[in-house]
Amino acid sequence: MTNSDSKMYYITTISIFLSLLLTVNSCSDDSSGGNDGDDGIIETPISFYYGADLSYVNEMEDCGATYKNSDGTTTDVYQIFKNEGANLVRVRLWHNADWTNYSDYNDVKETIQRAKSKGLKVLLDFHYSDTWADPSKQEIPAAWVSEINNTPALSQLLYDYTYNTLDQLSNENLLPDIVQVGNEINGMILQQGELVWPIDWARNSALINKGIQAVRDISAAKNKTIEVMLHIAQPENGLWWFEQATANGVTDFDWIGLSYYPIWSDYDLNEVQTPLSTLINTYNKKLMIVETAYPFTLDNADSANNILGSDALTGGYPATQQGQLDYLNQLKQIIENAGGQGLVYWEPAWVSTGCSTLWAQGSHWDNATLFDHDNKATLGIKFYNASLDE
Repeated sequence: MTNSDSKMYYITTISIFLSLLLTVNSCSDDSSGGNDGDDGIIETPISFYYGADLSYVNEMEDCGATYKNSDGTTTDVYQIFKNEGANLVRVRLWHNADWTNYSDYNDVKETIQRAKSKGLKVLLDFHYSDTWADPSKQEIPAAWVSEINNTPALSQLLYDYTYNTLDQLSNENLLPDIVQVGNEINGMILQQGELVWPIDWARNSALINKGIQAVRDISAAKNKTIEVMLHIAQPENGLWWFEQATANGVTDFDWIGLSYYPIWSDYDLNEVQTPLSTLINTYNKKLMIVETAYPFTLDNADSANNILGSDALTGGYPATQQGQLDYLNQLKQIIENAGGQGLVYWEPAWVSTGCSTLWAQGSHWDNATLFDHDNKATLGIKFYNASLDE
């Protein structure tokens, strides 16, 4: 090699090296909307969330349940959902449920660890109760009852609990990506006994806004993006609730979360796009159906009565595995057509075991899971496959 050849060789080598370095830096400085993961890697933004509420899984496994993939091979249930294309896990948190060892902080921590280990996003659902919070009850935690009529003090309790829970999770590198401030909060939150109507919005907005503030504050303190969701049961209730909420100063949220079960909704499947579009266009927020399900059979695997029967069927879809899949695919298309960005299946792994609920032994959902009565994945789980093409 001559001196001139040698010089050109080194110049070419350096040029290639600099080009590669600039390419790497360019990727690192990408501002296209990707978010830093916990390990600093730039992640592709998710255009649509394909979710699964797996709150029952730890308990089901402790009760002896195992799960099989579509091939009939026993596999970690989180891996099954990941392989099928799920990208989000939802998990509920009770304040101090002395009637169960699950859905407390330690159980939730385990669920988030399992989800994150598979690269799944996390939606954390604060119930702000020691038991199920839903449209018929928003029972205040027993530890907070003394302040039920002292809105400033109660607001601070809610703020501290929300902030401290998220702070603990942050210390474990387990911060969720989205936080629900309450679960199906159609009625005023933190009540005792029968719900009081109409909603006292001075009280309700103060409490909800304190929960939102806690999420915003921990997000700022940890320099992590955490989005806020407000969750209402059934789209028709979302229409009046968000109108009242925004009129009373509840505006700093990112997501409208809805439960949609046709059996309990005024809107059949072929009608539900209208309220979804209305909510998105009126409030300029993102929207996700965070609870839905569909039976793959009307047979019962145990003595626990099934909640979803023939009256839960809609759109002409039968209670079969194909009917379950067709319902999910159609609902996903409706959500997307309306401008929504997510669909979460509620408790797809709540299979029948020898353990008991508050009401009976077994599962009240065994005909509406995404696993058949032999705990093998149903055809319905293929709903998640669509995310693999996006």
